[in-house]
Amino acid sequence: MRITPLRMVFFYSIMGSLFLYLAIVSLGETIWQWHTVILMLIATFDFGVAIRAFILHTKIKDMQKKS
Repeated sequence: MRITPLRMVFFYSIMGSLFLYLAIVSLGETIWQWHTVILMLIATFDFGVAIRAFILHTKIKDMQKKS
């Protein structure tokens, strides 16, 4: 099974959503608790990787159309 950028988009989007959900669930009186901030950072990095993988996917598709 090949790992394509589109599969990476789905994987990292699901992981980002999971970490975002965990951050929302772990909220207490304030959002500035260390575990909430770390979960939000991990979710942000996962969504960032998903966006970059989607951009890579579109560039590959454009290159395949030109050739």
